[in-house]
Amino acid sequence: MKTINVTIWNEFRHEKRNPKVQEIYPEGIHACIKKFLDVNEDMKVRLAALDDPDQGLPDEVLDSTDVLIWWGHLAHREVSDELVEKIRQRVYLGKMSFIALHSAHHSKPFRAILGTNGNLSWGRDQKEIVWTLLPAHEIAAGIPDHFILPLEELYSEPFYIPQPDELIFCSWFEDGHVMRSGATFYRGAGKVFYFQPGHEECPSFHNPYVQRVITNAVRWAVPNEIGYTVKDECPHITWKTTDEFNQ
Repeated sequence: MKTINVTIWNEFRHEKRNPKVQEIYPEGIHACIKKFLDVNEDMKVRLAALDDPDQGLPDEVLDSTDVLIWWGHLAHREVSDELVEKIRQRVYLGKMSFIALHSAHHSKPFRAILGTNGNLSWGRDQKEIVWTLLPAHEIAAGIPDHFILPLEELYSEPFYIPQPDELIFCSWFEDGHVMRSGATFYRGAGKVFYFQPGHEECPSFHNPYVQRVITNAVRWAVPNEIGYTVKDECPHITWKTTDEFNQ
């Protein structure tokens, strides 16, 4: 059985500043996710945070990560552009996959990988119904045709993302708004999954269906064994840029 090396990155700021968030996630959102992933024998999970050395992701961590899960909100701008490019390149080369949760739609890595501004509409916390649109997909395994989150932050269309390669979940909110809440994207040889639930003041990461989706997504996201030569493994070849080909 292949071990999946999972790194969960979290700003880890709300939990230190907001008593309400601290009550829901006393050890941090990333620690809550780690707790339910840890029960899987095929997963080796570690935590990383913005205020850790090297923003939690030195080269040795990136190079040994199969799936990077990202939660951010307050401090997107503080993430190093150099780190973002390292993440983007690893995803494009198929060495690592990227799972963006909730407000990570505005994170630098998500926007850089997909080529989007990640903008959307949002509103008050309210009831959300998550509908399964692609039940045959691996990420939807064990998920009913819908499940209810009693309280979650309203995220709404228009959501400025590229056309998803697979739209697995769509959500309805009690104010009448809808949201493409679970979507996959393929970039280069890499895989990306965005999942909307996970507002810091809502207990969504304690929901068993949310936990199952994230667990499924980690297994789906395992990088394929790449059978061809990639650029950084073939230094004797001269690689042309797009502009050079167009000359």
